[in-house]
Amino acid sequence: MNKILLFQPPETHSCSYLEGQQSRSLYVDPRAELDGHTLTLLSLNGFRRSGRLMYRPACPDCHACLPVRIRVNEFLPSRSQKRTLRRNRDLTLEVTRPDSSEETYRLYERYISERHQDGDMYPPSEQQYDDFLASDFGTTAFLKARKNGRLVACMVFDQLEDGLSSVYSFYDPDEQDRSLGTWLILQANYLAHGLALPYNYLGYLVHESKKMAYKRKFVPLDALIDGKWTLLSP
Repeated sequence: MNKILLFQPPETHSCSYLEGQQSRSLYVDPRAELDGHTLTLLSLNGFRRSGRLMYRPACPDCHACLPVRIRVNEFLPSRSQKRTLRRNRDLTLEVTRPDSSEETYRLYERYISERHQDGDMYPPSEQQYDDFLASDFGTTAFLKARKNGRLVACMVFDQLEDGLSSVYSFYDPDEQDRSLGTWLILQANYLAHGLALPYNYLGYLVHESKKMAYKRKFVPLDALIDGKWTLLSP
């Protein structure tokens, strides 16, 4: 791995997950040309991707963000997850290259506008979508789910050397009873297993954040703690 410059802005901002906390991140030099091998090494060290920007939390007074990954070969769905699988047996799946089609963008636009009006990505725009999801290092694909031909859900993921790494998922707000976020993670598990990849990286787990609680339902789950990937207790 070639040497890569890292940058850490001195200013902090309000944390998106924990009220009253200040957040700061460490960034990979955006001018660096990254490939799949380098992305894998960065992922193993707790970095995540947003568009062509690689980052890792480096908050001054908090270490709550834990990078986590599912052990795909040991994973067995829970009763609730089995119900989610049965509930979505009518959906079809396809894996595509990243795209900026009107169909995919409109689904993203609806999802952000109806589910995340309090988030950093509201209001959505086509430029924001392209920068965030359609810009990559040649490792990215879209996992799309369709109901009678209509696009209802999409997971954006990277294929690394040791697993899949989900970047973002969005779905039709009218189909929220299907638990499509959970279902997409389950499908990514099966896809990783089929590709003989041992892990499904889920990003950061924050135990005190309700919006992150769903990640604890996927076991066995590893977390990067003090520089070492460690199995979390159930």
